[in-house]
Amino acid sequence: MKKEIYTINNYGAVKINIKTLMDTRGMTRNALAKAINTRFEVIDKWYHGHVEKIDADVLARICYVLDCTPGEIIQYLSER
Repeated sequence: MKKEIYTINNYGAVKINIKTLMDTRGMTRNALAKAINTRFEVIDKWYHGHVEKIDADVLARICYVLDCTPGEIIQYLSER
């Protein structure tokens, strides 16, 4: 059996910043979910930053309703 060593690189992280945008616009999670025609649980994950995979369609609908760009919602945090 061949032994191998795997190196884990730290690439940084992606932060979801939808809570701040929603709060400044006075929009609740329930209202946003209804406005973009999705489940509350989906918006709740975005609100708390627990998104595992970013659905481009959901992101586009959020941007449309909140009148913002994806760059205002998604932030890359580098570990460098």
